[in-house]
Amino acid sequence: MTRALQYLFFLLLVRPLVLLVLGLNVRSRERLPTQGPAIIIANHNSHLDTLALMSLYPLGMQRYLRPVAAMDYFMRNPLLAWFATRIIGIIPLQRSVKAGQGDPLAASVEALARGEILILFPEGSRGEPERLGQFKTGIAHLAKRAPEAPVVPVYLHGLGMALPKGEALLVPFFCDVFVGEPLQWQGDREGFMQSLNMSMQQLAEQSGFPAWE
Repeated sequence: MTRALQYLFFLLLVRPLVLLVLGLNVRSRERLPTQGPAIIIANHNSHLDTLALMSLYPLGMQRYLRPVAAMDYFMRNPLLAWFATRIIGIIPLQRSVKAGQGDPLAASVEALARGEILILFPEGSRGEPERLGQFKTGIAHLAKRAPEAPVVPVYLHGLGMALPKGEALLVPFFCDVFVGEPLQWQGDREGFMQSLNMSMQQLAEQSGFPAWE
């Protein structure tokens, strides 16, 4: 039943909204992982970011896509929590964990072990429209624990103007998606983060779009 609801949600709502109302121009789509374990990371400017990334995949693959999102954002509302975890497939992440009181990455590591594809936003929270924020090192900790999973950077442009932080009204706006080369964990956190930031910056520069004012 849940799987059928998920299928209908993406078929009747998400795909028409993202692909028809907005429209996505995808560059280097062939770099997207077609099977897990794998990790997709992207910049984060809009509520639509997760759904846009999931819409890049066939409907039959939706159940293998697992966005990771902060637990405190949606778990306070039982209905929203059920919808987010069961229909969208979100893995809740507890951002503040005291030493010895749990493993915030456990569910993500388990999902990768099952061969699923994670969707992460290393900036943490949504930033200013179309501006890259500082990546947090949580992605490096996850990559270290699942070194077999490639990390694929994706730069999103336009979604921050279609539905930016703090806004509830959708503005139809053509959006672009730039997919980078996959990166692998090489045993060095600092080097990994530098490579990740450099790859994302190169994708942003590749877009050739001026900064939003």
